[in-house]
Amino acid sequence: MTGEQLLDSRTAWIRLCAIVALSTLGGAGMWSVVVALPDVQAEFGATRGAASLPYTLTMLGFGAGGILMGRLTDRFGAMKPLLGATVALSSGYVLAGLAPSLTFYALAQGVLIGMFGASAAFAPLMADASLWFRRRRGIAVALAASGNYLAGVVWPPLLTWLVGAYGWRMAHVAVGLICLSTMLPLALMLRARAPGSQDGSFARGEGQARPLGLSRNGLTAVLSCAGVACCVAMAMPQVHIVAYCGDLGYGVARGAEMLSVMLACGIVSRLGSGLLADRIGGLRTLMLGSVLQGVALSLFLFFDGLGSLFMLSALFGLFQGGIVPSYAVIVRENFPASEVGMRVGIVLMSTLVGMALGGWLSGVIFDLTGSYAAAFLNGVAWNAVNVLIVATLLLRGRARLATA
Repeated sequence: MTGEQLLDSRTAWIRLCAIVALSTLGGAGMWSVVVALPDVQAEFGATRGAASLPYTLTMLGFGAGGILMGRLTDRFGAMKPLLGATVALSSGYVLAGLAPSLTFYALAQGVLIGMFGASAAFAPLMADASLWFRRRRGIAVALAASGNYLAGVVWPPLLTWLVGAYGWRMAHVAVGLICLSTMLPLALMLRARAPGSQDGSFARGEGQARPLGLSRNGLTAVLSCAGVACCVAMAMPQVHIVAYCGDLGYGVARGAEMLSVMLACGIVSRLGSGLLADRIGGLRTLMLGSVLQGVALSLFLFFDGLGSLFMLSALFGLFQGGIVPSYAVIVRENFPASEVGMRVGIVLMSTLVGMALGGWLSGVIFDLTGSYAAAFLNGVAWNAVNVLIVATLLLRGRARLATA
């Protein structure tokens, strides 16, 4: 089959199934450290802050590794980086399970599991999926991105059972063996190079050296700023909803249930936004998601009843879940295929920076004010910045079309 015939073909859909599975399996690195935190803290006699360091290093490694793995994917295709990442991820889990100290455990998490392991199963796979589809690119990228949320559904209960039955050390070793035995054969299914992945063709406006009237690096920087702004806003409910419910007297268990509802609705949102992006494009889909996220975030300022918070959690998940995949679609629409992996990695790293910054800022604002009201207002303000950036890009795109 020619490159054009492979786009949106049965081969492309089979590959997408493998990508979703790989993203779900590799996503273990994002959740295991959270589940094991209390046991790791008790094992090493550490403070809660010190025991949280492995999570921080994992997230930082995950973001930085996405750029590295994206660049390797651009150069060698998806299979080779994934094979190496699978070995690193599995080795990281085995070494974490054997860790003699918290420092050793944190390094295994941040370097092997985060940077060189799990990072290859998110941004690079979204980029790869975008190269195999044209008519259904939006839903393909959304499905690839949903693997990260599916990992949040599948891994925590499995890890909870493993830790309870065998202890956190054996649980880590078991996860490493599971990932090695399942991800290696799946990675081999990605042997074929994506159609046009080694040339400089664009998805739209072929030959366009200045996408949306900006240099390639300029547009990457602007999208990264938008990613930080939208995810600072996104972090407020996602990171603090459990603590917020505890402060209101509903208990942390209710907050955990709300977070689950939020993530489940986020999967629905990602799929819906993918279908929408196929019709109206990634930039317009991002604009709609950002506006609606701002609306949902604002409603938290006015309603704090238990039933209201469950409804708002669902609403927020339905509105925000499609935002991150939209960035990958925008990159594919405006950059040459040979650069997609690296640039998706850069932009999605900015969203992780935004989540980290937003979670921290919300906590600081709460400490200063004794209330989450100002923290919600802070999120609304950052969301407005994101809307302004995306609106400006939309206007530039329209002006460029008008003069074309």
